Amino acid sequence: MDEREILTWETYGAAVRELAQAVADSGFVPDIVLGIARGGLVPAGSVAYALDCKSLFTMNVEFYTGVGTTREEPTLLPPFLDLNELRDASVLVVDDVADSGRTLELVARVCDEHAGTVRTAVIYEKPRSVITPDYAWKRTDLWINFPWSSEPVITPRTGVQDA
Repeated sequence: MDEREILTWETYGAAVRELAQAVADSGFVPDIVLGIARGGLVPAGSVAYALDCKSLFTMNVEFYTGVGTTREEPTLLPPFLDLNELRDASVLVVDDVADSGRTLELVARVCDEHAGTVRTAVIYEKPRSVITPDYAWKRTDLWINFPWSSEPVITPRTGVQDA
């Protein structure tokens, strides 16, 4: 098995607090924390709590389809955020990792067209990322096992099922 970066829940707690502290220490005060679904949702909620920011938004993007496999381009997915909600706001875009950086770059660009100020924060930054996040807890070139996505799914989805 290839060497991997393993993030445990315990380490995650310290990592996200340190990430939020870096944002606070910089003087940036977000009006909105925007998590990139799915991997950025857990960190975004944690950062929002740590920074006492009650406005937590999400943007759904699909890019990775498996370990090391991606679509050609990151794609925004519904439900779509009402970008008018960002007008003149300071927005902190949060994701779990800037791997290629293309997802983070897409979301930051979309937000930048509508918000007052946009900053980006990730737990991990990879050396090949096309964007340098404003805040990163750690840099690595290894594949990362996150605690929320490293276990097998409980019920694999094979199609849309009736509720």
